[in-house]
Amino acid sequence: MPRKSADEGPALTHVDASGEARMVDVSAKPATERLAVAEGRIVMSKATLDLILSGNAKKGDVLGTARIAGIMAAKRTADLIPLCHPLALSKVTVDIVPDEALPGCQVRATVKVTGPTGVEMEALTAVSVACLTIYDMIKAVERGARIDGIRLVEKMGGKSGHYQA
Repeated sequence: MPRKSADEGPALTHVDASGEARMVDVSAKPATERLAVAEGRIVMSKATLDLILSGNAKKGDVLGTARIAGIMAAKRTADLIPLCHPLALSKVTVDIVPDEALPGCQVRATVKVTGPTGVEMEALTAVSVACLTIYDMIKAVERGARIDGIRLVEKMGGKSGHYQA
């Protein structure tokens, strides 16, 4: 039973009646198709973005490496976030679009599963790790790059239905 707030409103699902952290039991929930989309960005100088786009970054293909890192991270979310369920993901895409107006890169992840629980954390983890990978690969030339705006954009499926930011 989820712990109720003082006014008996919404409850935290990962805390039991005694206040202890717990993994939610999803065994009685039906397996349905679920999808989540998250986004974020990394802001840097125009010179650093130009270096990425030229393909001359010292560590190699920045955007390709970040895309693969984001996909791998989505698949490993349960290893990183203690109370997440391990899921057999059916789709993970990570799109990274250079944005000269920032300047920097916009990162968007879409994750899909057919299962008893959602994939919001997997999408958020994919975006976070893709941004961190870009930072890691450019830090030698710009330590002041900023990661921000990481958020859930949309989720579909499950009992709570459709959410769109």
